[in-house]
Amino acid sequence: MSEKYRVVIVGSGPAGLSAAARAAELGMPHILIEKTDHLSDTIFKYQKGKHVMATPSNLVLRSDIDFEAGKREHILGTWDAQIEEHKVNVRLNSEVTAITGETGNFTIELKGGDTIQAEAVVMAIGTQGNPNKLRCPGSDLPLIQYQLDDPGEYFDEHITVVGSGDAGIENALGLAADPAQRNTVSILNRRAEFARAKPANVALLEEAEREGRIAVRRETNPSEVRDNELVLETRDGTETIRCDRIIARTGSQPPRGFVEGCGIEFTSEERSAFPKLTPSFETTKNGIHVIGALAGYPLIKHCMNQGYDVIEFLNGNHDLKPADEPILAEKFAALPGNRSVDEWLEIFRANIVILNELSPLQMRELMLDSDVAAFDSNDVIFVRNDPGSSMFCIAEGSVLVEVNPDDSSITVPIEQGSIFGEVGLISGRRRGSTIRAAEPTVTLELSRTAALKLIATVPSAGRAVNRITIERQLLQMFGSGLTKEDVSELVEAAEVVEIRAGQNVVEEGGDDKDIFVIQQGSMIVEKNLGGKPIFLSYLPAGSYFGEMAVIDGSPRTATVKAAIKSEVVKLPGDTFLRLMEKNPALRERALSDMASRRQVNSFVEERKESFSSAVDMYSETAKFLVDNGIGEATDVLLIDETLCVGCDNCEKACADSHEGLSRLDREAGRTYAHLHVPTSCRHCEHPHCMADCPPNAIKRGPDGEVFIDETCIGCGNCQRNCPYGVIRMDAKPPKKPSLLSWLLFGAGPGPGEASYSWRKKTADKKGLEQAKQAIKCDMCAGIDGGPACVRACPTGAAIRVAPEKFLTFTKLAEDVD
Repeated sequence: MSEKYRVVIVGSGPAGLSAAARAAELGMPHILIEKTDHLSDTIFKYQKGKHVMATPSNLVLRSDIDFEAGKREHILGTWDAQIEEHKVNVRLNSEVTAITGETGNFTIELKGGDTIQAEAVVMAIGTQGNPNKLRCPGSDLPLIQYQLDDPGEYFDEHITVVGSGDAGIENALGLAADPAQRNTVSILNRRAEFARAKPANVALLEEAEREGRIAVRRETNPSEVRDNELVLETRDGTETIRCDRIIARTGSQPPRGFVEGCGIEFTSEERSAFPKLTPSFETTKNGIHVIGALAGYPLIKHCMNQGYDVIEFLNGNHDLKPADEPILAEKFAALPGNRSVDEWLEIFRANIVILNELSPLQMRELMLDSDVAAFDSNDVIFVRNDPGSSMFCIAEGSVLVEVNPDDSSITVPIEQGSIFGEVGLISGRRRGSTIRAAEPTVTLELSRTAALKLIATVPSAGRAVNRITIERQLLQMFGSGLTKEDVSELVEAAEVVEIRAGQNVVEEGGDDKDIFVIQQGSMIVEKNLGGKPIFLSYLPAGSYFGEMAVIDGSPRTATVKAAIKSEVVKLPGDTFLRLMEKNPALRERALSDMASRRQVNSFVEERKESFSSAVDMYSETAKFLVDNGIGEATDVLLIDETLCVGCDNCEKACADSHEGLSRLDREAGRTYAHLHVPTSCRHCEHPHCMADCPPNAIKRGPDGEVFIDETCIGCGNCQRNCPYGVIRMDAKPPKKPSLLSWLLFGAGPGPGEASYSWRKKTADKKGLEQAKQAIKCDMCAGIDGGPACVRACPTGAAIRVAPEKFLTFTKLAEDVD
């Protein structure tokens, strides 16, 4: 006859240990089942010497066993000793193969044939046993491993860590910690931000990058694994690096087959979805509870609190509130209605589209890193051109967007459940419009970190944000009086596709019939003439292409390929045709756009013999400009060397406008034919420099200028990340002595603004050479008349242009005519 317990706890990670310790303390008949020969396999598998964090710091710990930040070995030793002290009933080397039965009478089957009976089951099995595998050619080669036990075992190797979460960062730091090991360590992050990692880990990684101990490769994916080589897909194309070993830390998935076999339902069909849970951690299979990482709560302190709480619930303590209840209660206190924390959590989850599939546990975690606010009718939430990279969600009420800066009465509504502010989140631009409450409104404001983590880790949230973004982009781009209902079919059918640099999206002569909208990045359009690709035009983010083949059914008349790594929204042509049929104004606009493009194509075909040399010259010049960063620029400085007289007025004017410090080097940079691209900021659409700025000191102004504000800490990340060498680090200005100090003691430069030469000299004298700040072109933001370099050029040689206005075949046609 098998043993019977009040509760069986499956898995001895932090959640399971805490649950078992609480059961032992309460005298509850229990057993803790672990499939390995040791406790807490999750922590046991951490790399040796790893420092384990105890976050969130403001959350109290509820548990009968201790936990505070410290080394892996110390934490494991403490838990082993305390589990023994509490006389927890532990069964090691026992793998659960099935759980059957009902509340009060469950049968737990073990590998080998033994069974255990229980009234309730607490599943704390985590997800670490199901790592996500690399999915690229060569992913079965032996140089790939999914676990790092001891970083000290490896010497003189080129090691690449794939994965930008906490585990990947900690592995990379461990491998690069001892210079005597002489390892060359790289870490790949497919995004620009480390959205999944703790800020403290990101800070340590950035420090290692600054010191040259780790090469951090952002917006990079593994493309192919070869013997001792790794092919990378980067923002700018393909690159091959030496690689002796790959540590893949790309996350893990719940053991879904086993969990569903126990009768438990998941929140969705997504691979990364979690089980459906009640606030007391009970699943859709009554009597089986899920806690820990399998519940979507991977932080150790959260897991341990859950272990304590679930046993209290089973012991009849139904009034117990989660440990974060006081924090959330204080956060919600200013909201109207005198509702409880649980009521507000459900309102936010149910009413806000991007949060619909989150569990109560995930909602609580999200709220800890978010702000809530209530607004009365007509209250301003934020103002046009305000800085800000957070995203807002409307839980109750609605808002109005002032679309015309000259007339605040012209507005567009955004209804309850939707989001706003996502443009600042995605692009880093200042707020594009003033937004005010249309009625009494309650908002949830997600910090940039919280929003990016939500999008990255909750597929349903990512899809919802993407859907709203596509819908708004289509309405803004096509206009013509369209409504959300008009484009709903097109939005539902839309597919977001990542395109690597140089990859063709459509090919000349092709008979595919889709339309594409450029969401991020840029495209170049080429036409084959005489066996050679001829550059026709440049398409920035926000443009669309492909409509010609859809409207008249013709083959593709040109090739469109990515100038840099890009994202496009793919729209089915037949759906677009149906939309045009219902909206004559849209059809008229599309036909007009198509006619102008056909005119360029016809012009090229008719005149190609008469100015073939000009075509070749233009195409080579355009290719040179794209290769030198014009493909991702929004505003670039070009110098026509046939007009330039070398007076350096441009540099002098730049210095005069920026405290004696020029942000322009006229002679530096590359030249093709008569066009010179000096060392000056391109103000990229998605700036490399902005991607990894710890204090978020790099921002985009209302006119698209990328600038660095006074919060710069001089870390140098932006300088290292800029591929065009347009950022430099210089002495941070020391504080200027007061006027009284100058009068009495001669301290400082006297009245007026301190010159750059004085600031630099003083910094050097005081040994402040380590106090640096980043310096770069800001397009003379705030200075009347626009960029000083252009205004000061006596011959008109210096021009600042948006690439789409310069890189077009129409420009060549005008010149030739």
